[in-house]
Amino acid sequence: MTKSMRFTTPLRPRTGEHRRPADVRQWLAHRAAWLGRLDPMQLFHRLFDHIPGVYFFAKDHDGHIMFASQPLLERYNMCDEAQIVGLNDFDINPNSMAEAFVGDDRRILSGEVAFVERLELWWDAQGMPDWFVVTKMAVRDRFNMAQGVMGVLRPPDSNERALPIFQTVARAVELMRRDYAKPLRIEQVASDSGQSLRQLQRHFQSVFGFSPQEFLIKTRINAAARLLEETVLSASEIAHQCGFVDPSSFTQLFRKRMRVTPGGYRKKLESAPRV
Repeated sequence: MTKSMRFTTPLRPRTGEHRRPADVRQWLAHRAAWLGRLDPMQLFHRLFDHIPGVYFFAKDHDGHIMFASQPLLERYNMCDEAQIVGLNDFDINPNSMAEAFVGDDRRILSGEVAFVERLELWWDAQGMPDWFVVTKMAVRDRFNMAQGVMGVLRPPDSNERALPIFQTVARAVELMRRDYAKPLRIEQVASDSGQSLRQLQRHFQSVFGFSPQEFLIKTRINAAARLLEETVLSASEIAHQCGFVDPSSFTQLFRKRMRVTPGGYRKKLESAPRV
């Protein structure tokens, strides 16, 4: 910090402390009229197209995507907003992730919580689940009724990555993301992360709301879903590549979480109309 900056005083409005209530009401009315003249398609959400590392979305009350920033479109390999408008979380994410997103939305829309702000897993640039900080809140109408959900996602910064709650599970998450295709044992993951199995389970429950065993299954299911989408590998080959004990176990776990068999999942994708 330079010497000149060290002795500067904070900027503050000259008249802000002396505004009359009538003046404030007048300007609030002016703001409402000004907003009424703006093009809804050119509002402040357009700023998120130009903020590196930040992803913005807004959904209607039924979970259909109404707005998505350009970086978010690119993360889903889309080039135009028309490709995503009207889709829902289940259209663009594996069921295991979509169910978590929709659960958050439900809590916000019901009024159970005012907003959600937490660490969660989302796709990184290589298509693998990675850490992101998500903040969601309701989109409200003139009568203060919730008409949808809007949110932003961003990678956690260095300070957030240093938080104790992050550190308790970060090592285990990295091990499972890296080695999910291997015959991992959660006990060994806990040991390699410097924790007992009980500690690791408690910390995962606190951060994610589910166990490290479930995290490993979700990671494998998400990886398998992407292989079903992007390759012609058989279910047996995918089971082997994603760390499942055998094809039967893969099918059972996949159907339980995705509500469809691997073969049915692929057929559904093949029959879906291209956007």
